[in-house]
Amino acid sequence: MSVVTNTTTIGAIDAPSRRNTELMLMVFAIAISVFAYANVGLALDGKLPSGMFGYGAGLILLGGVAHLIVRKFARYADPLLLPLATLLNGLGLVLIWRLDQSPRLIRRAEILYGVFTPSAPRQLMYSAIGVALFVGVLLLLKDHRILQRYTYISMVVALFLLILPMFFPAKFGARIWINIAGFSIQPGEFAKIIIAVFFAGYLMVKRDALALASRRFMGLYLPRGRDLGPILVIWALSILILVFETDLGTSLLFFGLFVIMLYVATERTSWIVFGLLMSAAGAVGVATFEQHVKSRVNAWQDPFACFSTDTSGACEQIGNAIMSFGSGGTLGSGWGQGHSDLIGFAANADFVLATVGDELGLAGMMAVLLLYGLIVERGIRTALAARDPFGKLLAIGLSGAFAIQVFVVAGGVMGLIPLTGMTMPFLAAGGSSVIANWALIGILIRISDTARRPAPTPAPSTDAEMTQVVRP
Repeated sequence: MSVVTNTTTIGAIDAPSRRNTELMLMVFAIAISVFAYANVGLALDGKLPSGMFGYGAGLILLGGVAHLIVRKFARYADPLLLPLATLLNGLGLVLIWRLDQSPRLIRRAEILYGVFTPSAPRQLMYSAIGVALFVGVLLLLKDHRILQRYTYISMVVALFLLILPMFFPAKFGARIWINIAGFSIQPGEFAKIIIAVFFAGYLMVKRDALALASRRFMGLYLPRGRDLGPILVIWALSILILVFETDLGTSLLFFGLFVIMLYVATERTSWIVFGLLMSAAGAVGVATFEQHVKSRVNAWQDPFACFSTDTSGACEQIGNAIMSFGSGGTLGSGWGQGHSDLIGFAANADFVLATVGDELGLAGMMAVLLLYGLIVERGIRTALAARDPFGKLLAIGLSGAFAIQVFVVAGGVMGLIPLTGMTMPFLAAGGSSVIANWALIGILIRISDTARRPAPTPAPSTDAEMTQVVRP
């Protein structure tokens, strides 16, 4: 006797895209930024600022376009990354506009340069270019694994960008800018993304040799001499950047990024130990002989001891920043009520966090640092969810670069480490920084879309449609 039964094939359940969650968070992010803008205007002039509606409309336009592109071309992407970047960018515009209203900074610029040029309109223009690049990344980069084809081309391009500032005049004591048609560009901001692509592609191929071929000594796995070559080259290049460009921030970012990705690829703690020892040796050696780095180390050790004698301005800036944090206390003096403009020309760039500490206090600082921490956390979560090793390494590299940049800038402003010449992502005035960081967020969103996308349904098999059971 034979019995024929029909079986049903259960299709893959479509995972929620979370795009409506992202939309609600975007509305929340824009509302907070507009509220902050209104607060600054009320504190300074006692009335709503005339440009508030234009500012709000601009943010809605930029955020709306970015959200629609994500909804259409990266449906399963992480729902938090875009709102977090929008909120930080919006708050950064408010902080820069608030410092543009400072009579002290206006008078200082007129004395030094003969004219005062507000930074907020340029920052809004750079933010629009950054969002356009973000859109371009999502439209052109359909699959992040395509970047693996350009591993060694990425290395050449990144080295070219890192070396290029050596041929341009120093600015504020460091060679990190190039001037093209009246615009200053900081190539290191773009190099950090491109070098992460190279490290991800290189380590994906070499990670087994780096992880397995080693000797154990005093609890550490020592790599073979032939495997030490790449890290020695990267270390030497970092030192060259530090010596010739006097750029402590890019040097730390560059070397720290490589060590983090090397550790993730090999899971060997010894790489972290080697990285820290080599980084410390290089920093101490260069700080001993390079006057610009030496003055920043002296300012870090005791800013008030050299407050009136230091000619580089580092002691005065750090000293005023520390007093701004002290003036803000726990809850801050309120939007527009602080005195961080005493820091001078760097108030809206390297030291924009001092304005946060002064006007929003310790609570505001913790909230802003939490926003950065959430971006890093979502990047790491994306790396854990990625299904391909290249995507994992690239997501870790981009998240690591973002975290290192936040740490070296925040640590320098708060006196934890010597001051660097980098900008706080999204908050500080700087075209290269905001454009490059929007591109970084775009690549992370593309990787997260691939990682969260449901696996394709297997092709139907004719044998699976009907099962014949034969009973004796």
